[in-house]
Amino acid sequence: MPESSAPHQPASPASSATGHGPTPARQSLADAGIPLGPLDGRYRSAVAPLTEHLSEAALNRNRLHVEVEWFIHLARHQVLPGLTPLQEAQEEGLRRIVTDFDQDGVTELAAIEKETVHDVKAVEYYIGRRLPDLQLEHLTPLVHFACTSEDINNLSYAVGVRDAIGEVWLPAARAAVGTLREMAETAAGTPMLSRTHGQPATPTTLGKEMAVFVHRLDRQLTRIEQQEYLGKINGATGTYAAHLSAVPDANWPEVARTFVEHLGLTWNPLTTQIESHDWQAELYADIARFNRILHGFCVDVWSYISIGYFAQIPVAGATGSSTMPHKVNPIRFENAESNLELSNALLDSLGATLVESRWQRDLTDSTSQRNIGNALGHSVLALSNVTKGMAQLKVADAVLAEDLDHNWEVLGEAVQTVMRAQAIAGVEGMDNPYERLKELTRGHRVDGERMREFVQGLGLEPDAEARLIALTPASYIGLAEELARGI
Repeated sequence: MPESSAPHQPASPASSATGHGPTPARQSLADAGIPLGPLDGRYRSAVAPLTEHLSEAALNRNRLHVEVEWFIHLARHQVLPGLTPLQEAQEEGLRRIVTDFDQDGVTELAAIEKETVHDVKAVEYYIGRRLPDLQLEHLTPLVHFACTSEDINNLSYAVGVRDAIGEVWLPAARAAVGTLREMAETAAGTPMLSRTHGQPATPTTLGKEMAVFVHRLDRQLTRIEQQEYLGKINGATGTYAAHLSAVPDANWPEVARTFVEHLGLTWNPLTTQIESHDWQAELYADIARFNRILHGFCVDVWSYISIGYFAQIPVAGATGSSTMPHKVNPIRFENAESNLELSNALLDSLGATLVESRWQRDLTDSTSQRNIGNALGHSVLALSNVTKGMAQLKVADAVLAEDLDHNWEVLGEAVQTVMRAQAIAGVEGMDNPYERLKELTRGHRVDGERMREFVQGLGLEPDAEARLIALTPASYIGLAEELARGI
């Protein structure tokens, strides 16, 4: 048989894929519970609180919560003929199904789902198994009454995302912004050479530059804090058709509204089978914007470190480089940059995907929403790194002062602006102020003595000349200190 048509022979397990001879058999990692990704492995300690809200187990616990509360809601309001309010002990017992959901519950639910091949149906059966102990077996048909799976899922995700944002992401974001705010206040009056287009520019203060980011990030936090979390429970295509078929006299939109609001959510009165997810797209866009602003901050801090404006406080026992012992690398800010980028890639994808659904329903939102935890996890990890990184920074005042003293030409702006004001006031000899300062400073180094000589030869009024003679790059900061303290 020609070589080109010979059947493919699978490689022996003992042979090397590279053709360099046999290799020892490896132990399998697949069955050892080894995490696939870094958020559940290397970085788990930083993001673990999110598992309480956005893990698969947390989603199922929230599904139990929604199903149980719907059961209690229908009974308490006697929505169906023959229903009477439950006994207090029965309501408490139903709610213990949720609060007692643990690893054994996770295992049992997984076993049920293996049979049903349907996650929400498994939740329904899980609850049904526990009704006899509460003397509620006769109300088994009330579990999941008139619901489509998406009625349960949309509410479960809304509760989970709301709690993840409120209890995990926002506290982490506030902590990170708090470190910026602290530096803005302590360095409010610390003069610093600005750089526009990477070139020396009108001085500012370090605190004022920190305050700019604080102000920007605070605006995004305000938007996120005001986010609405919408939910619906209106059936297979959003028409209450099954509800009306069973109980035509009930005011089902009102029943739905009061239930959704009972969960602490905002009622969405008009949907297809799925809640439209617009609120999620809004939220993820705001978080992504926050991430991008913070990313810009990390880039700036990294750059300030590289030119010596910040000294990094070494961590005892830590290694900066495997070969260069002197290195103290800005790894916290580099790590944050990367994780903010990963977070935004997922958030942008979620925002784009979730607002579309074919006709009355497709399943693209289901697999997408299972990655909400990853999207927020990378952001939380970045926030943790920023908080830790800021704690390891020390302002290098001497470097900042030296840089300012080497750039007296930045006072050219002040001098030409004073000359313009003097010309308007009628002082002679103030022609072409910009051009004259351009000739003096553009492409040239100017020290304090040369700048003062130039000012003294201009013929300014005495008070204007005195102001400019007293001016230095370090004092030419305008209202920067006041602006920084204003936050």
